[in-house]
Amino acid sequence: MAITAKEVNKLRQMTGAGMMDCKKALVEADGDFEKAIDLLRKKGQKVSASRADRETTEGSVFVKTNEDHTQGVMVALSCETDFVGKNEEFVKLGEQILDVAFDKKPSDIEQLKAEKIGNLTVAEKITELIGKIGEKIEITEFVTVSGDAVVPYIHAGSKLGVLVALTGVNGTDVTDAGKDVGMQIAAMNPVAVDESGVDAEIVKKELEIGKEQALAEGKPENIVEKIAQGKLQKFYKDNTLLKQQFVKDSSITVQDYLNSITKGLSVASFKRVSIG
Repeated sequence: MAITAKEVNKLRQMTGAGMMDCKKALVEADGDFEKAIDLLRKKGQKVSASRADRETTEGSVFVKTNEDHTQGVMVALSCETDFVGKNEEFVKLGEQILDVAFDKKPSDIEQLKAEKIGNLTVAEKITELIGKIGEKIEITEFVTVSGDAVVPYIHAGSKLGVLVALTGVNGTDVTDAGKDVGMQIAAMNPVAVDESGVDAEIVKKELEIGKEQALAEGKPENIVEKIAQGKLQKFYKDNTLLKQQFVKDSSITVQDYLNSITKGLSVASFKRVSIG
């Protein structure tokens, strides 16, 4: 059947797909708009599959907290190029996915992808945009945080985000303190809040490295363990958040800074998400 320019334009307005793609889909679907939309989505699925091995090193981090700032959600939506990462439709989709994550509280990325945005699942919406843009798009991270006070921090360019859960707030406005700690986490990338949160495998590896270094330096075997423990403490100081030197004032630790805001203020947990 003959497809008019008006029909092609209507489908283009409905889907955002290119003029020729819309015309081909309508011809193949004999003018049935619903079938044509399905065909365009299938084209998106083909694009998605054909680009499955491409690296997504660009994109944006999206973050949201509830009204009383006790819960936070962060989603990283990645793509191949910075141009697409700044695309209005890409940003809109990221915000929609964030809202779904916030409202539905899925347990992981797979559950998030199964949730609905309108009549389509999140996974289908991503595939739809892949079909229009022709570039791999994926949710690379999805995290949640809860605490007495949850403060978000987004680094310039929206490619790195942090959620900080503070404890011991005692009615104090800790927004600025939370952002300062978020900046610390963004810059210094600590492995844990304190030494109790460091993975046992990391501790084991650091002790082994410490022992090997001591032996290589010719230290007596009877003090190698003690030297390794000393090096482990140095590792904690450099790599656990509360013991790190505060980036805004290297004469104090992060914990010292928090105590200066209100006694007993500390960090219960944090999440750091980056693109690329």
